[in-house]
Amino acid sequence: MQLLRVAWALAGAAICCFVVLLIHSRLLKEGQLAAGTCEIVMLDRDSSQPRRTIARQTARCACKKGQIAGTTRAMPACVDASIVRTKQWCEMVPCLEDEGCDLLINKSGWTCTQPGGRVKTTTEVRYA
Repeated sequence: MQLLRVAWALAGAAICCFVVLLIHSRLLKEGQLAAGTCEIVMLDRDSSQPRRTIARQTARCACKKGQIAGTTRAMPACVDASIVRTKQWCEMVPCLEDEGCDLLINKSGWTCTQPGGRVKTTTEVRYA
């Protein structure tokens, strides 16, 4: 009798886990991002000018409340919305570990300076 009860309890637990997994897979359909994550959907490089490369990337983010799409360690990421609102770009740590971050004078973006002196400039692009 005890063995039968244990078997029924295990079967019920297995069915419950299966239902939870099924519901979770339906909620997070293919192509959806988990909350707080980003992915690059388009990357375009233009090297037509000598000694200069212009790179444009488009990212898709699923940010949590109070966050907005930004850049952390040279990768798209969800950052605190107040950073973007106040244009204190370097607070989101956009440069790689060995690079220095400086705000542009008009706060329209930032520069990342590598130890060798190479400078990467990033400017904000607003879409209507």
